[in-house]
Amino acid sequence: MSSTAAAPAPLTESDLKLLQALIYRECGMHFDERRTSFLTDRLQRRLKESQLGSFYNYYRHLTSEQGKEELALLLENLTVNETSFFRNRAQLDLFQKHILQDLLQRKAASGDYTLRIWSAGCSTGQEPYTLAMMICDSLAHFSLRFPPPTRFLATRSLLPSPWRVEILASDINYKVLRAAQEGSYNEAQMAPVDYACRLRYFDKVGDRYAIRAPLKELVHFDFFNLKTEFVPQRNDFIFCRNVMMYFDQAEQKRLVEKFYSCLNPGGHVFVGHAESLLGLTSKFAMVHRDSGTAYRRIEVEL
Repeated sequence: MSSTAAAPAPLTESDLKLLQALIYRECGMHFDERRTSFLTDRLQRRLKESQLGSFYNYYRHLTSEQGKEELALLLENLTVNETSFFRNRAQLDLFQKHILQDLLQRKAASGDYTLRIWSAGCSTGQEPYTLAMMICDSLAHFSLRFPPPTRFLATRSLLPSPWRVEILASDINYKVLRAAQEGSYNEAQMAPVDYACRLRYFDKVGDRYAIRAPLKELVHFDFFNLKTEFVPQRNDFIFCRNVMMYFDQAEQKRLVEKFYSCLNPGGHVFVGHAESLLGLTSKFAMVHRDSGTAYRRIEVEL
């Protein structure tokens, strides 16, 4: 086969509409007129890589049983995986200093020592690892101020006994999930991480920083399509930041309903700085403090 394959033919408007409908059906992502050039560029890349010659052949392949891997690759190319440690600090301060502290007190008072967090759209892992670090720090301070009942023995683990933390981190992109699971970051990626956090939660390996095993064990990474019906249940917090912007309003409303159903009573949703639940639902109340915003589940009396 020649290494100088001809460039794919230009896409027609009907080609794009057909592809937009397929993408929406598969994962809920919506591409309006403002993002048509981005969609066209990414599709042309995959067309060239697949060497199937025409959009017609490519589309038939995508919708066949044999094309599932290529469909996953196409969806990977349509997401922008921009992330960083401690992103949107004002929101994280609201989470750690106020919302998390209130929840820890309520949980300890009721004898419930479990925390469950879902990071939806986790990209290369900086968000869930950030949450793990912040929760570990908060639990260490909380346990010093409010020691648990004496029946619980002290341990030398990262989490003070008897607390248990589970962070589910999901994404639709297998490539970024593999990087997140590896948990190794370069100096530029580590720029927002202060010296104390680096000492406690990372090992320096050559010119990179690796997440230490005790912290990594708190985070479980998995492929997850937000379009599907199943959602992880019994969450205290859901972080879904800079993901809803890919969806149209109808899909956003369906997603918010799912979030409501899988949150514990009084649970919170955190969305991106430019995103909002206002106008999408009446089941959440906005919490705002010092430029940080979250949304608390409202309990409806039956």
